[in-house]
Amino acid sequence: MRAVSANLFALLFLCALASVFYVWSALESRLERHKRRFFSVPGTGGSLLHQGLPDPVDLSEAKTFRVLLAVPAAQRPHLGGRLEAHNLTDHTASAGSRDYHVNGDNKRSARREGPVKLGSPVVEDGVFWSDWLEDLIPAGFTEEYARTWRERARASRIVKLEPGCGRISNQLATFADGTKACVRYGINADQVQGETLTYYLASLLGITNVPPLILSQLSGDGEQWAAVRTRIGGLLWSDRAVVSLTEWVSNLTGVVTPAPLRQESNGLHPVLDELHNKTTGELLELMQWTDLIVFDYLTANFDRLVSNLFSLQWDSRVMERDTNNLLKTPRGDLVFIDNEAGLVHGFRVLNMWEKYHNTVLGSVCVFRKSTARRVAELHRRRDSRQRLLELYRDSEPLSVELGFLSDEHAGVLQDRIDTLHKHISHCKGKYGQL
Repeated sequence: MRAVSANLFALLFLCALASVFYVWSALESRLERHKRRFFSVPGTGGSLLHQGLPDPVDLSEAKTFRVLLAVPAAQRPHLGGRLEAHNLTDHTASAGSRDYHVNGDNKRSARREGPVKLGSPVVEDGVFWSDWLEDLIPAGFTEEYARTWRERARASRIVKLEPGCGRISNQLATFADGTKACVRYGINADQVQGETLTYYLASLLGITNVPPLILSQLSGDGEQWAAVRTRIGGLLWSDRAVVSLTEWVSNLTGVVTPAPLRQESNGLHPVLDELHNKTTGELLELMQWTDLIVFDYLTANFDRLVSNLFSLQWDSRVMERDTNNLLKTPRGDLVFIDNEAGLVHGFRVLNMWEKYHNTVLGSVCVFRKSTARRVAELHRRRDSRQRLLELYRDSEPLSVELGFLSDEHAGVLQDRIDTLHKHISHCKGKYGQL
């Protein structure tokens, strides 16, 4: 009887092992199919996904912390989670943002919210948004407004520093008059330099979606930082370090990638029937998106739409969630925040991300006429380095302290301007006669 029991126990044990082996084999097979689905996406059509999704980035080759910013926020709590998170939740009116406005009067604002007038062209000259849409585009942070803010911010004392602008190395500063700004200390100088030069490139392009910015030098005996000297010591910020301060705008919400730019679409082209079925407000948002794509391509900023494209490898619904570092006012004006990955650092890791930048740019063939005109001028004159440097030095007293683009990176910027101009010309050749 004892022998029978032992044999029965052995048989049950073998069955259990077989079951475990079967389940493990099934899981392993499913995992392998899951991996193949991530890393072997078919390339057909012209959208972000079907236009030929680039091969996946090998994370083992990523020698920089910035690649982690392509990982969903839930997987990177040590980086501070969703950047500018306080802008999403704090609905108190900021005195510094009270003048942020749309272009024109209330009548014009009402036209933005209504349907497209019958017979009004959405696109002109084949690939450019129409003049009547340009007339309704938000004024954003105008040159005059930005200049006034910068002058006031440079003369204002900072009375409080607290978390609220992403990573722990950044702080939300409150000025003596109650206005606020995001202070970016930066893990290295590349980030502050990239944020700053990206802001001035936006100004050079006439893109007014980037909040105004100043540089400030930390000083233990300086009047601007005197009231928060103890807090600075606790943050372990280096004395005399150059930091950037960007206007903090209240009552902003997240922005989801519009349907024409998602993986299931064929991209944003001037012949899409869907454009004529959208409201004026939707068209104005798409117009701002085309500026954003142009802007991020020139600066090689991988920490916005490109990071979403990268994340499609493991998250097929990433485009249905808020886009990194892009927010929106209640009136629909897009705000391009946290541009520290642009230009300097973006150029340094360009080989890792270029295929994604090209895919995003290739998904768009309709542009703002005013933006394309400035790109064409920079292409023709080939003086982007000189013009950006002059604007930067004329506008920022601490420009010499922070430094400028290397000759190599200035050449990369001009090359990207030339490539963008070529892409716009290609779109004109393809759609201009339709």
